[in-house]
Amino acid sequence: MYAEERQREILLLARADGRVDVVALAAQYGVTTETVRRDLTVLERAGQVRRVHGGAIPVERLGFEPTLSVRDAVMTAEKERIAKAALAELPEEGAILLDAGSTTHRFAEAIPADRELIVVVNSPPLAVLLAARPALTVIMIGGRVRGRTMAAVDDGGLQPLDRLHVDVAFMATNGLSTERGLTTPDPAEASMKRAMMACARRTVLLADHTKVGNDYLARFGAIDDVDLFLTDSGLDRATADDLQLHGLRVVRA
Repeated sequence: MYAEERQREILLLARADGRVDVVALAAQYGVTTETVRRDLTVLERAGQVRRVHGGAIPVERLGFEPTLSVRDAVMTAEKERIAKAALAELPEEGAILLDAGSTTHRFAEAIPADRELIVVVNSPPLAVLLAARPALTVIMIGGRVRGRTMAAVDDGGLQPLDRLHVDVAFMATNGLSTERGLTTPDPAEASMKRAMMACARRTVLLADHTKVGNDYLARFGAIDDVDLFLTDSGLDRATADDLQLHGLRVVRA
């Protein structure tokens, strides 16, 4: 078994049982405890588990939310592929909305400089990045900025969204499951995401495969609220097929 396969199985066990034990995992996989600790370090750096004495706990059990900078440093190749695939969903003209997130940021970087679009954002870093491009008209949705995700939330953003209509909303999520749909740890951010999707003709979800199977505190959408889920090839075929049986079109980049 490759390290990545073992790490994926360890993460699934942690989510199913609530925690995993280093010694038990070493015996189960026939590897040393040092190898298991390295696996847990990889998962912790990816923001998927928190190390505790003798093992690890999945982050969703702790309500833990990695910072944007931490998320931006993991799954980088996968996020680049998702961003490039998302370019096919850009309209030739009109208005789009970009949610705050590490994958949506990479998508923003990939938008052609000569594409004339109105771009609505709720993230100051995205506004700064895109406003420098003369072909784009950038509308920044205001509100309280959450330092952990650099997303504007609360009434300062919700009210303007009631008066906007965009062609495509490119959304991010912390969790995606057939049972609970789209989830995120913060209720205020969930409200903003829900309003973003409501003002869009189409919703395209950009998220790497590690988000699938996660359930967090605040739900902001159902599977059938999404028109297209763009993810990476790390999502196994069986899981992709299950999502599609539930009505979600999945493309693996």
